Amino acid sequence: MTIEDRGDASVVTHALARDQLSTLRDVDTEQVAFRKGLVRLGRICGYEIIDGRMETEYVEIQTPLTETMGERVKGLDDVVIVNVLRAATPFVEGLLKAFPRARQGVISASRDEEAGQGEDGSFPISVDYVKMPEITEEDTVIVADPMLATGSTMVAVLDEILSGSPEPENLIVLSAVSAPPGLVRLNERFPDVDLLTVSIDDELDDDGFIVPGLGDAGDRAFRTT
Repeated sequence: MTIEDRGDASVVTHALARDQLSTLRDVDTEQVAFRKGLVRLGRICGYEIIDGRMETEYVEIQTPLTETMGERVKGLDDVVIVNVLRAATPFVEGLLKAFPRARQGVISASRDEEAGQGEDGSFPISVDYVKMPEITEEDTVIVADPMLATGSTMVAVLDEILSGSPEPENLIVLSAVSAPPGLVRLNERFPDVDLLTVSIDDELDDDGFIVPGLGDAGDRAFRTT
């Protein structure tokens, strides 16, 4: 098993995930390589979710020679992937390689940098667009965002997802890098959510950015500033 429980979150420890994260952290990784790295990391995390969070069942199979028993992953048709625009777009592209039949939702949410952090360390969040498929109690919902910093954006996103929908069987928040304050905030607000990340980084700086982090994932993937 390459998912380890670290208390506030579970961490994907697969060697290839760590390798891709190192590429993403490197300041010399240019746009195309950065975007492809997010895609690869999403695919690896998708396979780890299948291996570590989904059940299998035994089925009878007819081979060219005889009957035998095989295993199938249960629930692959009951997966919803939520893309938190915009940095998650290549991350989600990778997840879809592991879950090609997943239904997809899109939420555009961003924090107000000019307003600054509140006394509790959170930012005001603007939710500009929501398009979600129907969510059922049997679903595994994966909410993807490469950066989990203060947790303010993810709290707003989860509020949108759970508003008016039944609680899914599995609700996973997936990030590439996360910071302790964001994990604490999410655990306090949504104690039943499965927090999954590739790295729990050291801290947030005074502007609410993850350190050591990997910079602004959206800017690096799309060559904006």
